Amino acid sequence: MRYPQGGGRTAERQQFREELRLQAADWFARVEASSVIAKDLRVSVRSVQRWRQTWSEDGPRALRSQGPTSLPRLSQKQFTQLEAELAKGPSAHGWEDQRWTLERVKTVIGRRFHLTYTIQGVRKLLVRNGWSCQVPARRAMERVDDAVAGWVKEVWPCAEGSRRPVEPGSSSRMKPASP
Repeated sequence: MRYPQGGGRTAERQQFREELRLQAADWFARVEASSVIAKDLRVSVRSVQRWRQTWSEDGPRALRSQGPTSLPRLSQKQFTQLEAELAKGPSAHGWEDQRWTLERVKTVIGRRFHLTYTIQGVRKLLVRNGWSCQVPARRAMERVDDAVAGWVKEVWPCAEGSRRPVEPGSSSRMKPASP
């Protein structure tokens, strides 16, 4: 993950970017070229142009930081409550099997907190709070190892297909029929 809390910049990085914009504002007042400002501040010319337009429309105060770009929609207290709900298991929430999917977690968040998340938003929320994709720790009791071994030997090779080309290949980059 690039940023803490799943998005935006750190407070230090926001402060640094604000200082750059305010330095640029001083140069705007001196009617300096955008390319010169961009080179000296080590930012893109397009960023300087956007800052200049904002500065000319609303003044230097408009270049100040507007605060965090995004905040987690679930507070830490709410996420703790969500973890308690997830610990109860999917059957406590009406599903027959014991698998948590992102879609199911999304449904629980909607029911419990009346918030709408996307599937990717749920994934980012869980990863941000230390959750990860899991695989079962044990094999299913219903598994028959002999049947699995037979399937791997007989069915899988047919399904996988041959890796060798059907026709003889050529090392030439030219098509065989080309003049």
